[in-house]
Amino acid sequence: MRIVRYAVGGVRHYGELEKGDVGIARYEGDPYTGLVPTGHVDQVGDVRLLPPLDRPRIFGFAYNYAAHVDETDQEIPDVPVCFMKPSTAVIGPGDVIVYPADGELIHFEGELVVVIGKEARHVKPSEAAEYILGYTCGNDISDRIVQRRESAYGTLLIGKGQDTFAPLGPVIATGLDPAMLSLTTRVNGAVVQSASTSDLLLTVPDLVSYLSRHLTLLPGDAIMTGTPSGVGPIRPGDEVEVEIEGIGVLRNPVVAESR
Repeated sequence: MRIVRYAVGGVRHYGELEKGDVGIARYEGDPYTGLVPTGHVDQVGDVRLLPPLDRPRIFGFAYNYAAHVDETDQEIPDVPVCFMKPSTAVIGPGDVIVYPADGELIHFEGELVVVIGKEARHVKPSEAAEYILGYTCGNDISDRIVQRRESAYGTLLIGKGQDTFAPLGPVIATGLDPAMLSLTTRVNGAVVQSASTSDLLLTVPDLVSYLSRHLTLLPGDAIMTGTPSGVGPIRPGDEVEVEIEGIGVLRNPVVAESR
């Protein structure tokens, strides 16, 4: 399935994006407790696609592609490097990334995002698939100047967590094997990142197992698995696309903050 969350006539629904991306089969319920088809089909052109997750907890992993570690002049860490983004950072497909008025160096980071489907604690890597609902595209927008200042003191929040700094979408794709998916990021149509999830240092099962060893994962949680090499700056007027095999294209324009 390719599950979408959308609004039509002021009402929010879950649905399944049909083949050809023209129609959405509307469902009752939610992906975590059960979806029931209504028999109604909405046209994509008549709806507004929303972030596929409603106010999720977002767990991010840094330095999870060797080539990205190299480009940042860091060493591969001995332990997973985690951070969190607030739910207020989330935007959906087509929504604008707001470039902060005091921003100096804002970067894109295309990533595969894991969507947790049910409560998980002390999960073994071999069991991780049982707790995963599906996958979506993500863009870990980062204010590098703030990030570096925070990191010098062992913290990381504002550099990663500002409003609109977590684009997600366009769908939650179920039934995918995350071990070897192509990931491409484009800025204004030019390819800036091209990689495969086979290059992840810690695999998706590793990440789910690691987090669940230390805390309880909940339905609707999002895990950003890390970005490959090629990260770079964005500016107002740009358009960023993150495309992942089997999921689709997450597309967001960049606009300057208005004070």
